Amino acid sequence: MGDSDSCSSRASEWSPSRGRERGLKAEVFQEVKHRLKELEVDEAAGPGFEDELWAHFCMLPLRYALDVNTERAMDVLMHKKLLHMARDPLTRPAVEVRLVQFMQCRFILHLMGTLSSFSTGIRKLQLTRQQLEVTISTKDKTKLLSGLTCLMSEIGLNIREAHAFCTIDGYSLDVFVVDGWEHEGIEELRDRLVEEILSIEKQSNFKQELSSPMQYHVGSPLSDVWEIDFSLLKFKHKIASGSNGDLFKGVFRSQDVAIKVLRTECLNGDIQREFTQEVYILRKVRHKNVVQFIGACTRPPILCVVIEFMPGGSVYDFLHKQKGVFKLPALLRVAIDVSKGMTYLHQNNIIHRDIKAANLLMDENEVVKIADFGIARVQHQSGIMTAETGTYRWMAPEVIGHKPYSHKADVFSFGVVLWELLTGKLPYANMTPLQAAVSVVQQGLRPAIPRNTHPLLVELLEKCWQQEPSLRPEFSEITGILQCMTKKNFEDERATKRRNIGESYQGNG
Repeated sequence: MGDSDSCSSRASEWSPSRGRERGLKAEVFQEVKHRLKELEVDEAAGPGFEDELWAHFCMLPLRYALDVNTERAMDVLMHKKLLHMARDPLTRPAVEVRLVQFMQCRFILHLMGTLSSFSTGIRKLQLTRQQLEVTISTKDKTKLLSGLTCLMSEIGLNIREAHAFCTIDGYSLDVFVVDGWEHEGIEELRDRLVEEILSIEKQSNFKQELSSPMQYHVGSPLSDVWEIDFSLLKFKHKIASGSNGDLFKGVFRSQDVAIKVLRTECLNGDIQREFTQEVYILRKVRHKNVVQFIGACTRPPILCVVIEFMPGGSVYDFLHKQKGVFKLPALLRVAIDVSKGMTYLHQNNIIHRDIKAANLLMDENEVVKIADFGIARVQHQSGIMTAETGTYRWMAPEVIGHKPYSHKADVFSFGVVLWELLTGKLPYANMTPLQAAVSVVQQGLRPAIPRNTHPLLVELLEKCWQQEPSLRPEFSEITGILQCMTKKNFEDERATKRRNIGESYQGNG
C-alpha cells in the first residue's frame, strides 16, 4: 500500500517465482493500470488502488485476465465494483447492463451514408443488431450459471455469448451478451434482473434450512427425536459406493438398517445442503411405497442417513446385474408400487427429480419403494422449477434443456423406467448419456418399444413421453390405468386357463 510503483514492482517480483500464470496476470494488470492512468481515471490515482487492482486479478482465474480487453480497461473497474457489491448482502446481486455497439453496422453506415434511399433501412438494421452486455455478480452456488441462463430465457433474452468466472472466495462474475429485450430502457432490464434473481432466492421453501448446516438436536421441536447417536449403529458390510459416500448394511436397536455415510473429504457446502434436503424430506413422508426413514446423524464430521434395509436390492441390480426378467403381472405390480408412491409424493408437492431403476428398492416381499431423495425438492407454489438435475438417460427434455419444469418431469422419467422394466435394457445403451440427452431434446428420441408389447402399455408409454409436459398424465391416472391392465390381464389368464381345461377335458373324453 503506498506509492504508485509498489504493486507493479511486486507483480514483477512474484511472477517468476509463482509461475507462468501469475506472470500473465501481471502483464494484463500492468496494461490495465497504465491504460487507466492514461484515461486520468480518478479512482486510479487514489492511495492503495494498485494493490486493490492486483488483488482483483489474483482473486479471479487466469481465464479472466486473458479475456480482458485492455482497450476497455474501465470494464475491469466495473467488474471490481460489482464483486465488491456482491460481497455485501444488502447490495447483492450486483447487476450492470449496457449497450453493445456493433462495428459492422457502423461500417455499413459509413459506406452507405451518402445513399439516402438506403439510410433509413440501415438505421433499422443498426437498431435490430444492437445487443446488450449484462454483467452479474452474486454469491456462487451449484448450477448458478444454469439458473441465470434459464432466467434470461424466461424474460425473453437470447444469449449470444457468455463468460463465467468465480473468485477464490466464492463469488461469481458472469458476463452475457444478449438481444431480444423488447422494452425500453436498459435500467428497466437491470431492475428486472435484480428482482427476478432475488425472487428465485426467496421462492424455495427450504432456502433458509439449506443455507447452513443442520442445527437440529435431540428433543428440539425440529428434530422429532430422530437424531441418532452414531455409537449405537453397528456396521456389517458395505453394500455400495457412490461419488460422495458409501452404503452399508447395519443394525440399529436390533433392527436391520441401511446406513448411507457421507465421506469426510466430500463434506463441502453443496453436499451438506443435499444431505440436509434428503433428511428434511424423508422425515416428513410416510407411505408403504416410499423407503422408511429411521433417523440420521447430523453433527459433522459424521453425517449419515439411516433407512429401513431393503433385502431385495434395487430394481436396476435385478435387471442389469442379475439379468432378471419381469413378466407382465410382475411388471405391473412394480409399476403400480412406484406409481402409488409417486402419487403420494406429488400430492405433498414433492418432486423426486431422479426417478430411475437404481432408486427403486425391493423388500423381502418384493414390494417396491422409492428411495434416494438427495436431489428431491418441494415444488414452488407457481408449479414450476428450474435447473438441470437428475440422470440424463431418464431425464425429461424440459429439464435437459434448462427450461422451467414441474412434477410432470417425474412422469417422463417413470415412462423410461417402465420401458426398462419391459425390456430389461439400459435406455439408449448405444449412446453416451450426453448423446442421449441431446437426441431426446433436439430429435425427440425415445426408446424403441418392442413390437409384441401390450397395446395399453404402448399407449401409456407414449403418454408419459409426450414432449409437452401438460399432455402427460398424473400419477393417479397412471395408477388407474395400470390397475385396469392388471385386472384385464388376470381375467385373460383365467379365461385362457378355463379354455385350456375345457379343451383338455374334451380331449380326454
